[in-house]
This record gives sequence, C-alpha cells and structure tokens, in this order.
Amino acid sequence: MPQRKLFVTTALPYANGKFHIGHIMEYIQADIWVRHQRMAGNMVQFVGADDAHGAPIMIAAEKAGKTPQAFVGEIAAGRKPYLDGFHIRFDNWHSTDSPENTELAQGIYQRLKANGLITTRTIEQFYDPVKGMFLPDRYIKGECPVCHAKDQYGDSCEVCSSVYTPTQLIEPYSTLTGARPELRSSDHFFFQLSKPEVVDFLKAWTQDGKLQPEMAKKAGEWFEAGMADWDISRDAPYFGIEIPDAPGKYFYVWLDAPVGYLASLKNHFDKGQAKNHWDPRSRTDATFDQFIADPSVEQVHFIGKDIVYFHTLFWPAMLKFSGRKTPNQVNVHGFITVSGEKMSKSRGTGIDPLKYLSLGMNPEWLRYYIAAKLNGRVEDVDFNPDDFVARVNSDLIGKYVNIASRAVKFIPGGKLLGSGGFAALNAPALVQKVRELYEEREYGKALREIMAAADEVNAIFDAAAPWKLVKEGKSNEAAQVCSHCIESFKVLTACLKPVLPELAAQAEAFLNCEPLDWSNAAKPLGAGHQVNAYKHLMQRVEMKQVDALFDLPAEAGAGAPPPQPSPKGGGSGTQPSPEAAGGETPGGEAVAPVIGIDDFTKIDLRIAKIVDCKAVEGSTKLLQLTLDVGEGRTRNVFSGIASAYKPEELVGKLTVMVANLAPRKMKFGVSEGMVLAASHADEKSKGGIYVLNPWPGAEPGMRVR
Repeated sequence: MPQRKLFVTTALPYANGKFHIGHIMEYIQADIWVRHQRMAGNMVQFVGADDAHGAPIMIAAEKAGKTPQAFVGEIAAGRKPYLDGFHIRFDNWHSTDSPENTELAQGIYQRLKANGLITTRTIEQFYDPVKGMFLPDRYIKGECPVCHAKDQYGDSCEVCSSVYTPTQLIEPYSTLTGARPELRSSDHFFFQLSKPEVVDFLKAWTQDGKLQPEMAKKAGEWFEAGMADWDISRDAPYFGIEIPDAPGKYFYVWLDAPVGYLASLKNHFDKGQAKNHWDPRSRTDATFDQFIADPSVEQVHFIGKDIVYFHTLFWPAMLKFSGRKTPNQVNVHGFITVSGEKMSKSRGTGIDPLKYLSLGMNPEWLRYYIAAKLNGRVEDVDFNPDDFVARVNSDLIGKYVNIASRAVKFIPGGKLLGSGGFAALNAPALVQKVRELYEEREYGKALREIMAAADEVNAIFDAAAPWKLVKEGKSNEAAQVCSHCIESFKVLTACLKPVLPELAAQAEAFLNCEPLDWSNAAKPLGAGHQVNAYKHLMQRVEMKQVDALFDLPAEAGAGAPPPQPSPKGGGSGTQPSPEAAGGETPGGEAVAPVIGIDDFTKIDLRIAKIVDCKAVEGSTKLLQLTLDVGEGRTRNVFSGIASAYKPEELVGKLTVMVANLAPRKMKFGVSEGMVLAASHADEKSKGGIYVLNPWPGAEPGMRVR
C-alpha cells in the first residue's frame, strides 16, 4: 500500500486564555489518529497554532495593560506544559499573528478579489457610543430573531444554530458597556458566497463524503435557508491583518484564522523540519508550495461542533476560489461534559488539565478514558468520575497490565517458549480490525475489541492455573501458557500504542522488542526470545485523586469528630435514634459512628473467585475457601458460613473479600482475608447469612469502591 501524505490540524485555540479540557480532548483525538497513521508508515505533518487576532484579544490586552502581541505571547508561552504533559505530539506550533499568515491571508484575498468574488458595500453597523468603537458580533447580544432565545451573540444562536447579522437581533446591547448600540454607516468588504458557482461548489463538496452524515445533513439545511454573502472586514481599532489597499480596514478574524493552518505548515517547512522527525521512515524534500499543491496530499481537520459553519462553508470556498486544494476531511466532535453537566468550576464540574497533571495523575489515564468515549459521530463525551476510576483500573490494570505482571513470573529466566497446545489469539485479525476502527475514529469500539481480547488471554491464564502446574511439577507447561500470554500482551500493546504511547514504550522495554507498529504488531516474538525483568507499568487511580481534581467538598461528617452516643444510647447526640423517631434499627442494629473517606479507603475490598470450597473437619461453623484475587496465586480463607451454604454451592462463584486484612492464625490453619456476607443482627430468627455475590462482568482483582 503506497505511503499516504497527510496534513492534519486541530482547531486553533483562541489566544485569550489557557487550554481547557475541551482543547485537550480534541488534541487527544487527533493525536491518536496521527499516531495510528505513523504506525502505518504514512507521512504526517501535524500542526497547530494560536488564533491570535480579533477584538477580544485587543480588549483583554488593554485591560491587562499590555500590547496585544505581548498578551498573546504570554499565552503561547504556556502551551507546552499542556501538550507535553498529555503526550500530544504536534510537529509545529505557530501563531496567526505571523509573517506567514499575513502573506498567505492577503494572497488568498487578492486571488478572491481578482476572481470577482469580493464586493464592497456600505452597511449600517452597531457602534458602542460609550466605548467609542464599532462592535464585533461577539460583543453584541440580544434575542435570537429565529427561536427568540435570550442573550445570544450577534452572529449566531447557540440554541438553534441560526446564523444572522447583528442588526437582526431583538433588543441588542453591548456586552462591553451594556449600552444600546447605535447604527452607523461603514464601508465593508464581502466574500460573495451567494454566487451560483460558489453555492454549487459547496453543495457538492459538503455532500461527497468529506463530512459526517449528520454534518452533511446540517449543511443541506443551511443551503435550503439560502446562502448570504460573508462580511470579511472590520474597522479600526482592531488587532489583525490589514486588508491590502484599504487603510483602516482589517480582515475579520475568521478569514485569517483558518489560514493559520497553512501558515503553521509553511513555518514548519521553512524551518526545515518537514522531514517528519517523529518517524525517520517518512521524509519529504518538497517545499511548502510543492507539498500543499500535491494532489496526493490529504488535508484533514479535527474541530468542535461549534465552529462547523466556518469550516464547512467559508474555509473550503476560500480555498477553492483562490486556486488552492480544499480539505479532504473535516472531522467534527461534540463537547465534553462532567457527569452529564456542562463544565462549571463553581459547581465542581470543571477539569483543569494542569491541575490534573500537578496532582500526579497519569495523563494516559485520561487519554484512555477519553478515547473509550470517542467515536466517529458528533456526540458529546461525558466524564463521569466513578466511571473514570472503574474503567481505567478495570481495563488497564485489571486486564492489560495484569497479563504481563502475572505471566512473566512463571517463565524461568524470562526466555519465552512455544505456546504448546494453547490456542493463541487471532492476532492478524485483531490488528486489522483495530486498525480499521482507528482509521474511522471509532476509538471506543477499538478499545472494546482490545479489552475483549485481553479478557480471552486472562481466561486462558486462569483456566491453565500455572501456579498449580508448577506445584504439580509441570513447570514447562506453565511456561508455555505464560509465553503465549506474553506474546498476546505484545499484540495488545501494539493495538493500544496510539492511545497509550508512553505505556507502550515501557512495555516495549519489558518485551525487549523493536518499536511496535502495524507491520510487526501480529508478528510473534518467538521461542527463545528473552524478555527483560518486569517493572510495574501503571498505578491504579485512587478516588481521592479525582476528588482533589474537582475540589469536591468534604463528605458529610468527614473532618468532624464522630457523633457521640446520647445518654440513653443508640443515638448520635445530634439526631434522635431510629427507635426514638418511631422507626426500626436497620438490620437489627444501630448504624455505626460516622467515619471519613480516608477511613473507608484503608479497607481494600476486592472481587474474589471461589475456586474451591470444603468443610472444615472439627468445625460445624466454618468453610474453607480457596480464593483467586487476581494475584497469580490463591488465598486460603476460613469463613463462618457453613450453616447457610454447602461447599459445592459456592465453587465458581464471585464474592467480595477484605484483601488487606492481616493474616490470622487459626486452629485449622492461616486465614488470609475475610469474605463479606450480610445478615440480620438476630440471624437465627430473622433470616440466615448471605454471601455477597457481584453482578456478572466483575472479575477477580477488581477493587470495590
């Protein structure tokens, strides 16, 4: 398959503030796709830039007492810790306030003008008499003229997505001063999007597979409503690029902002770095002009759903009618929410990416979780703290890392054997399926395929029980099945590499193999291959870290002294006891005094599989349980449940155990934990004992939270 040439971008962040989690989500999505392409040996130029122009920058700089250039320069200087911190590997990062962008934007404008697509009109524009300036669309708010939603911006409605002019707003007001703006006349430049040839091109371009189906449908609705010409100029004072031969006139920021994609690419080429230093196999000696004009180059954009209009109408039309190649693909994603709610710092639902990193949270936890929620459609991604902890710990620790940590212990000297009679994964089929899903940006499906395969490998390990084979003198057979598990771990590592590049690098070091890509992902390491000593690959997420991330208030009672019993007993000193309130004590006994979350987290509750159970000779109360807690060995636990269960009823069942309870030497042997069971305080007359049994899907070793 011939090497593809790809020019990939994310939307340019506005340079008036730090990155937020929505930026990081988009960059992770694009970075995964780019890494997948590089694993296929394709040449990728992946660039970004700051969107540095416009009235908001000018006004924010003025408030800060700085020049706009100094203001955006400080913002740009803070980008690197975010990008490096989350392993987002752009080839180049630039700015729209640059010589390259000025040259390219003015050149595109002049070509559009030469092709008869620029016209000048005298328009009435809102002017803030208090501020003394014409108001940009985003500094005017009012009632949407279409759906009548309140407090909508002057260019588009966030409720119904209608696009309009500020003068169409009902009851407009200036967001700078609150004053009612005045209409004043000004000469403006327009790109004639309404011309038949432009409309015909856009209708064809938006419907030929470059957009997701829902976006293509949305574009069709815009055409039905009628295409209006686009006002591309703004009056001084304005921070931006001057329009040639038009003193006091500047390009509207949305004209020069997407040109910033080309400007960053040009800067990348001009610096001599376009040989793709990330992958020495992928090289180009072309100039920027040669590369961007090459018909085989694919231009791919990743953007949010809030800027679709500009990227699917204005941008391709600008490129087409200035004689340039148009985008091959515009991939649109939704927003990110927290527990179903829009981000809000005041409600504790905002995620600060730098705070995440400062707390020592692994960036690849977030990369994995976001990837697990992403697909090729335009859907919002929800960050649920409980789900985040459970999914990362279950998938990455309990399934993937667990394979290597358990299997390598039974391979003497770390030298792999053949897999013997153990059925191997269909590695070529898995790799091909995962590659296809990455290509389609169906990351969630890809990760489900990978984790299903990890489940198969763990099931093979558990069924073989290599610890038993060793005890039975079958060490060679144990090494064979574990060698198969290590080979499978290598395949899974390759499949996870676009999402977890740093973890994959650590796994490659353990496996003692060449860097994994799609060409060698399914190739066995082979009998006799020497793996290195295993080092712990990833820590578990702790809920206290997530709590700290959201600055959640302490739980009720946490940090306060435990409630004291009332003089009559049974109460708390602050609330009446259940009996005093006319109710019953739950389960026949009073609820224990309040504890803090730190007290609870000291108890390590784990899912355990009862692999064997038998009566204890000399005891009528105890059963002896052999438990698999996902440690590569079994535990012996004595439990007083003989009155409720026959041993054969428990074998093969899952339960919950206290895994960090100190071993207890008993008359019948050492008990290495405690299984959990429920009962009424009056056990004999009000029911028996009920061993806790988790729902299907839980696996040995998972932690209960």
